[in-house]
Amino acid sequence: MREPRWLDDEQAGRHVRPYAITGGRTRHSQHHFTLITLVVSRFIHESDQDHLEPEAMAILALCRDRAVAVAEIAGTLDLPVSVVKVLCGDLLNAELIIVQSPPALTEQPSVDLIERVMDGIRQL
Repeated sequence: MREPRWLDDEQAGRHVRPYAITGGRTRHSQHHFTLITLVVSRFIHESDQDHLEPEAMAILALCRDRAVAVAEIAGTLDLPVSVVKVLCGDLLNAELIIVQSPPALTEQPSVDLIERVMDGIRQL
């Protein structure tokens, strides 16, 4: 019978680090982010950067010049999406980012309206 194999420090680091980055939080208590929520950095004074984690600073740098989706942030920075969502929630609380969430299902136009618009365009 084989004994269970424990992860060494190098392999364990990949699993422990996201937990440490978010302080053990798996979701943000106040904000809900989807994969396509867009994030843009606000102007940041250097004094505001002193208390931020390196990963939060990387998010701010990535979103400085353009809006970036949460999924793209996670992929570019090689971080789990759940970690990016928690960090973005913290940055939003600190008013260091602006977000644009997709419209809720109740706010989206009906299929009937879209079909009427398409019919109107075809008649042009």
